[in-house]
Amino acid sequence: MTAIRVLIADDQMMVRQGFTVLLNAEPGIEVVGQAVDGVDAVEKVAELDPDVVLMDIRMPRLGGIEATRTITGRDGATVKVLVLTTFDLDEYVYEALRAGASGFLLKDASADELAHAVRVVAAGEALLAPNITKRLIAEFARVSAAPRPPAKGRTGDLTEREAEVLSLIAQGLSNTEIAVRLVVAEQTVKTHVGRILLKLGLRDRTQAAVHAYETGLVRPTGY
Repeated sequence: MTAIRVLIADDQMMVRQGFTVLLNAEPGIEVVGQAVDGVDAVEKVAELDPDVVLMDIRMPRLGGIEATRTITGRDGATVKVLVLTTFDLDEYVYEALRAGASGFLLKDASADELAHAVRVVAAGEALLAPNITKRLIAEFARVSAAPRPPAKGRTGDLTEREAEVLSLIAQGLSNTEIAVRLVVAEQTVKTHVGRILLKLGLRDRTQAAVHAYETGLVRPTGY
C-alpha cells in the first residue's frame, strides 16, 4: 500500500519538526518535505507532488490562503490542503475553505487527530466535522456579499435526490449518516456524492458544502 505523502508548510520550525515526527511515526503516512512560507509551499508541491499539504494560514511572503488557491487552482490538481490554525473560529479559515482547502486542523491536535485528519482528507472525504467546520462554512456563507443565483440555478443538473444528499453533506452528515437518514445503502450515497461532485465540478465534500451554503441551497441556522 502506497503511503500518503505529506508536505508541511509553516513558518515556525518547531511546528514543522513536531508534525514531521508525529506523522512519520504513523503507519501509511510519510512526510516528504517542509515549506517555510507560501511561496516555498507552492514550489514544493510542484516538485514533490504530495497528496496532502498541512498549510499554516499566516506566513511571510505568501500567506496560506493565497498559496492554497494557487495549489488547488492548477489544472488537474489532486493535492488536498488541510489548513493549520490556532483558533477553531479563526476568521481566515472561512477564506481558506473558499480558496480550496478541504478542511482544517488545530495546531494543538493530538497525534491521533493529526493522523486521522490526514487520512480523511487524502481519501477525498474531507474534514467536515459537524461541531466546528460546519459552523465555519455557515458563518462565511452568512457574511458573504456574493450574490446568490436563481433557485433553479443553485443545483445545476442535480436530480432531486442528489440535491437532497448535497443538503445533508452541508449539514455535516457522513455517508453512513446520510444512508440512515434516506434509508438507502451507503454505496448508493457514495454514488450520489460522486455524481454531485462531477456535475458541479467540485473537488470534495467540503467544497460541496461550501457550494450549498454559498448558493443558498442550505441556509445557516442556529449560529
